[in-house]
Amino acid sequence: MFRKNTRHYQLPLTSHVDELPEPLRKRLKNSWAETFYREFFCRLDEEPFAVLYTDAPSRPNVPVNVLVGLEFLKAAHGWSDEEMYNQFSYNVQVRYALGYRHLGEGYFDLRTLYYFRQRLARHMQEKGENLLEQAFEQVTDEQLEAFALKTGQQRMDSTMLASNIRQMGRVQLLVTVLQRVHRMLSEADRQRYADLLAPYLKGHAGQYVYRLKKDELPSHLQRIGEVMQQLLADLEADYGQEPTYRVLARVFSEHFRQEPERLVVKEGSELSADSLQSPDDLEATYRQKRGQGHRGYVVNVTETCEPENPAQLITKVQVEPNVTDDSTLLKEAVPGLKERTGLETLYTDGGYGSPENDRLLEEHEVTLVQTAIRGRRRDPERLYLDDFQVEREKGGEPQRVVCPQNAAAEVRRSRSGKSFVAAFDAEVCAACPLQAQCPARPQKRRAGRVLRFTWQDLRRAERRRRSRGQREKGRNRRAAVEATVRSLKHPFAGGKAPVRGRFRVACMVIGVAAVVNIRRLHRAIQAGYRPKKAQPEQARGARRENQGQEEGLFSFVRRFWYELSAFWPLQPRPRLVFFAC
Repeated sequence: MFRKNTRHYQLPLTSHVDELPEPLRKRLKNSWAETFYREFFCRLDEEPFAVLYTDAPSRPNVPVNVLVGLEFLKAAHGWSDEEMYNQFSYNVQVRYALGYRHLGEGYFDLRTLYYFRQRLARHMQEKGENLLEQAFEQVTDEQLEAFALKTGQQRMDSTMLASNIRQMGRVQLLVTVLQRVHRMLSEADRQRYADLLAPYLKGHAGQYVYRLKKDELPSHLQRIGEVMQQLLADLEADYGQEPTYRVLARVFSEHFRQEPERLVVKEGSELSADSLQSPDDLEATYRQKRGQGHRGYVVNVTETCEPENPAQLITKVQVEPNVTDDSTLLKEAVPGLKERTGLETLYTDGGYGSPENDRLLEEHEVTLVQTAIRGRRRDPERLYLDDFQVEREKGGEPQRVVCPQNAAAEVRRSRSGKSFVAAFDAEVCAACPLQAQCPARPQKRRAGRVLRFTWQDLRRAERRRRSRGQREKGRNRRAAVEATVRSLKHPFAGGKAPVRGRFRVACMVIGVAAVVNIRRLHRAIQAGYRPKKAQPEQARGARRENQGQEEGLFSFVRRFWYELSAFWPLQPRPRLVFFAC
């Protein structure tokens, strides 16, 4: 049964935190734990997670904000599950960040967190919603509003993140799949296929490959393909719905091709980049970048980059198979960013531009500024459309073109309506010193030159002009996002996530992004910046600014009760609670 966690809104009259010396209490108050509690834990809306629990009367759930907070802290610090559980059990700072003031409060078994992950994954499979991603965006939106951070200008970048899978060669992968098919079979079927599978069950797949010679690989691949073909035909009736059988069918179709006369082993160059890399991670893909192979996922991050902001926050995190193009990631992110943050200008590198994105950005009134442009390098001896000034009407239609020599021409639609035509005066063009470099071509039947371009050409030219203008100004607002990318990958040793599967990898990266935001807000607060928009303290669970230094009668009663309870060693200490004012 789902129940919201409101207990942390009440402060105990005495707690283990109060037993710390005054300097340590003050240090704890000024640490990241206080910022995490105020700016993440108290802001997290638990209601969307209610769908994970039954409505029937039953034992209340472990607080969702505690479980989510632990997941995010684990990801950001690179803890294992056991290390995370020890930190929660004995680390006063971690418990303080999660709303606990007594060491004996909030106990739950580690298996509870495993069940919580299973529910999140099942909900993702059934509904297509990542509740942790929604929670991250909800909290981030509140942080942006509370600290009055501007979000009109943002920057975006992507990076490769490896999945926690073993790097396998082709034969090793296929033998591993056969071994798992053997484990799937019933005892009777194992006896039936004992001779067929016997060569592949002697040790693990790596040992099988170790005994092979290079010139023997083609014959072994052919034999493995024939074994897989036979198993697929024989086992479909009884095991067709098993996940292992579907993996067998997938790798067979990816590595072999059935021709009328015989079974053919595909060449390495025929294998697709999204072919199976490991039976432990069905979504990881292979990609080469700068001559280096990557097996896993691509992480795309977007953050604010307004110069006036005291802190720049991550607003969007995306995780996809690493064969996904950067332009596709931008296409998926822009509508949501526009709706949530009012995005106006986006700074990226050269990989994010495309004709489709040009139309999308224009539709959402977002300006894309790239540090580079895809395609061939410009010829310095030629002029291009981005060297011309194109004036538009209010509706966006090009109205007038001005060349580098300040010659102007009206723009009209072509007869087909698919492009635009600008005709320059013949006398002006005849005296122009840039005739040889000009993209405007002489007319066949009339004097003068004509410049023809399409919507796609115009949008590309505008992107090139913005990119060149940024370089000329000597400013590169995109560059700092490289540090954010490093922050996201830092907890993962060697750039490899400790989990497998796109959903689990996404949850880990989102957790790191949430804590990166908290660290940035903490630095801003330490520098003296405070939220400009006040919050109702009971609604957010915020405590007094000077907790532990209360004045007047309340402070006296609180300290007197604590001292009096020390004289009763044989009985539990009385415990009173009060609501934060």
